[in-house]
Parts: sequence; C-alpha cells; structure tokens
Amino acid sequence: MALYCEEDKNVEIKLKTFGSEDHKAIYVVVNACSSKDYTNNIVGVCFVGQDVTGHKVVMDKFINIQGDYKAIIHSPNPLIPPIFASDENTCCLEWSTAMEKLTGWSREEIIGKMLVGEIFGSCCHLKGPDASTKFMIVLHNAIGGEDTDKFPFSFFDRNGKYVQALLTANKRVNMEGQIIGAFCFLQIASPELQQALKVQRQQERNRSSRMKELAYICQEVKSPLNGIRFTNSLLGATILTEDQKQFLETSAACERQIVKILRDVDLESIEDGSMELEKAKFSLGNVINAVVSQVMLLLRERNLQLIRDIPEEIKTLAVYGDQARIQQVLAEFLLNMVRYAPSTEGWVEIHVHPSMKQISDGLTIVHTEFRMVCPGEGLPPELVGDMFHSSRWITQEGLGLSMCRKILKLMNGEVQYIRESERCYFLIILELPIPPRQSESVD
Repeated sequence: MALYCEEDKNVEIKLKTFGSEDHKAIYVVVNACSSKDYTNNIVGVCFVGQDVTGHKVVMDKFINIQGDYKAIIHSPNPLIPPIFASDENTCCLEWSTAMEKLTGWSREEIIGKMLVGEIFGSCCHLKGPDASTKFMIVLHNAIGGEDTDKFPFSFFDRNGKYVQALLTANKRVNMEGQIIGAFCFLQIASPELQQALKVQRQQERNRSSRMKELAYICQEVKSPLNGIRFTNSLLGATILTEDQKQFLETSAACERQIVKILRDVDLESIEDGSMELEKAKFSLGNVINAVVSQVMLLLRERNLQLIRDIPEEIKTLAVYGDQARIQQVLAEFLLNMVRYAPSTEGWVEIHVHPSMKQISDGLTIVHTEFRMVCPGEGLPPELVGDMFHSSRWITQEGLGLSMCRKILKLMNGEVQYIRESERCYFLIILELPIPPRQSESVD
C-alpha cells in the first residue's frame, strides 16, 4: 500500500523468533512510509516499528480476565453465588444477576447507590438495631485490607422475604495492587446451614447470659465477703485460744482464696500462661488446714473417713509462693477424690512427703509430693479426659480440674492421675523456695 502512496500507521504485526531459544512470538507496531527520490517518485517503503510484546501480553490477560469476570458476574448459573462490589466509598459498582434474583432489585436500580443505608437499609431492610453498623465495619475492614469470611448477614428482600446468608468481603485491587474498594459474595443458608446458624446464635446468647451471670456473682458476692472479713477482724481482736486462732486463720485463708478467684476470672490468662502469680511468705501447714476444711462437709455428708499422713515439720514450714492459688489447686484435686470415693466404709487419704533440694548458693527449695488417695475406681474416664485435654471439656468438674492443672503448671508443678487395681490417686508435685534458716528442718 505504501508503494501506492497509501501509508498506514499503528499496524500490529506478529513475528516469530528463531534460534537456540524456544520459538516465541513477538508483537511489533509499525508505521509504513513511502520512500521517494529527488523527482518525487516512489522508490521503496520505510518501516518504523516498536516492540510491544510485554504490553500486548498484559493487555491480553486483562481482556481475558475482564471477560471471565463479566461472564461470572452476569451468569444465571445457580452455582455462582450472589456477588456485589463497591468503591472505596462503599458506593455499589457491581450487582450480579444472582443478586438481582436473590433481592428482587435490578442492577439498574442499585448501581451507584450506597451499600450501607441506601441498598442494605432502605431497599433491603436489615434485621437488628446494630446490623447496619456491623455491615459497615465489615465493608470498611475489607477496604482497609482486612478480609472477612462467613460473617452472618440477614436482610429482607424486595417482597419482604427474610434472607439468611454468610457474607465474605475481600479487598478490590487495581493492576498496580492499590485497594480500590470491596468485593463481596453471599453464601445462601441451606436448611443445614440455617440450623447451624440457629445453634450459633443460641450459643452466643448462652455465652452472653453466662457472662452476665458471672459479672453479677462477682459483684454481689463482694458484700458478704466484706462481712466475713469484718467479722474475722472482730474475732481476731478478742482473747482466743490457740485452736480458735487456728480456726480463724483457716477461715481467713479460705476468704483470701475466694477473693483471689473472683479477681482473676480471666481464663484466657490461665490458658495462655500469662496469669501473674504472687510470691509471698506463708505457712504450708495453714494451706493444708484450709484445703482440708473445704472438703470436711462433703466428707461428713458421704460418711467418709479422712486419713492424714502429714509430717509434723510441715505444719510449721514457711515457704514462698501464691498461697491462694496453691490452696485452690490442692482443694480441687482433694474435693474430686472425696466426691468419687465409695461411700460404703469409704475413706480418703492425703499424704504429704517433703524433701529439701539445694539448687544454688543461699537458695533452697522444698520438693513436696502430695498424694490424694481413695479406694475403688475413682474418677470417671470423661472427667479425667477433661482434665488433660486443653481444648475441650464436657463437665464443670472437668473444667475446674483442667484449669487447676494449668495453674499448677504455671507454678512449675505437675499432676498425675494414677489408677491401680484397688485404688486410685492424684500425685501432685510442687517445688517452693523456703527461707535459708529452715533448710535443715525437713529431712
């Protein structure tokens, strides 16, 4: 054509390469110009070209992706979920065919409106006073780069039908990787999913109710505890015998244990090992008295005998640690042995065996083994399973045992549950530092 003075511009030519490398196609955009002599006669053609292979590959991919995207968005296939998208201001940019069918609102009626308030709020009414706020948070999280998966999302369609779904919101990005909005799709709740959502909502309500109950108990129990503390202070100001002083100390120790538990109700801190333990000096004998006092009523109710094998030197041995938590742990293990000991001519034994260990200059610890024994089969297998499984529990007693085992671990202690032919027992091992002056008082 250029030979006949018809010059072309921006003609795309596909060429193949040859040589040792793989035969690859390259794309060149050329301009064809006529070459003339001094008499203005055409004597040839001049080509000016530019290699646009990289640009061509990118554009082809973009066109293919764009085509796939439009095919997905506008497909009536029931396997494709309802899809909608927004810009960075939560203005609706896309409303798929499946969304039209689900809501009853056409694409032409929706595009350009705000997703929060206009679409989901006016067109599709949301259920619940804070549903709009939660939906807005999910959208803005996606626009901020934080995806949300399977968020419970419910609304009323154009005809007032209640729709339950799970919303997944992801960020939208351009070719440069910049976030330009949110891309959302809905998973419609099948009957099985609706039942699962119903169970989930019931569990959330139960959890909320339990949290309120716990907050109520923690608040209301403080007043009678203050009354107990005041009464103990009045008794302490009177003339008491040595036995009465010991009873008063046991009562005060149990009161401190209750206060400690109420103040530290965060189970997550126990689970993840972040709970702080106190380190104060206390008498190991007072701890044992407080532990035994917490099971005496149940022992009498079940007509069980308590056998104590406790060395005399333990009763006056001073150690360092968290007294209230140690009482809590030992009392929980002893209480479960009492609870499951056979009542006919039954008994429960608590055996304490201390031994000294010198670990460094000036620092001595007492290695103490507590054995809590009862005859018979002892604890049910599911209770033992609750105790040693960190991720689940079936019974309240199992939860208590599990938490106490973890508290003991935080104190570098350990517990074993051992079942023999005619008896079973807890073996609790605990090491506590003691003042240097007492290092010779226990063999």
